[in-house]
Amino acid sequence: MRSDIVPGSVFPDYELPDHTSTVRTLSELQGDDPMILTLARGHFCPKEHQQHLELAAVQAKVAVAYTTIATISTDEHHTLQEFRASVGAQWPFLSDPGRIVQKDLDIQEYTDPEHDPMVPHTLVLKPGLVIHSIYNGYWFWGRPSMDYLWRDLRAATSEIRPDWDLSAPGLREAWAAGDVSHFHGWESRSPEEVRRTRSLGDGVERDGSA
Repeated sequence: MRSDIVPGSVFPDYELPDHTSTVRTLSELQGDDPMILTLARGHFCPKEHQQHLELAAVQAKVAVAYTTIATISTDEHHTLQEFRASVGAQWPFLSDPGRIVQKDLDIQEYTDPEHDPMVPHTLVLKPGLVIHSIYNGYWFWGRPSMDYLWRDLRAATSEIRPDWDLSAPGLREAWAAGDVSHFHGWESRSPEEVRRTRSLGDGVERDGSA
């Protein structure tokens, strides 16, 4: 792995076609949420299937936690589609048969000249593609279990969400003053919607039925 790809640095914003042949950037897929990014060997590897089956099993939890997942593989388009379908993944798979990522990150798995894959890695990225953690998955035990990912995502999310702890000093006062900029999901609502929704809450409190 390139020496500058370390926790705290910004991961490259690669632009590749997804499983629908739509060209996507990682930053577009990530948005303002944390991301689990896997750099995968491809459909041929049983280790990749096992890891992605485990991710697919928790993808509903990942979604309600406002977190995204993306996979980059060296598979051609149709093989990529088969890989994604075979593990039941609902997240984007990006195709990189030209080995752009492999070459740029210097992660050629030279011990497999037949397939010429990437050395598998899993990364947890904070918004802005800022690297929180990196796992080298050449050996399967090097890959993160869901327990490790949960811990990483808990730490990363607590760093980026000002409303992680609603008892934090100043949050209640900001809410009462109508400043919703610190509250996830509220900052994207129109001022009219914020006023209307907050007034409903105020009415519930006055009625004593909260």
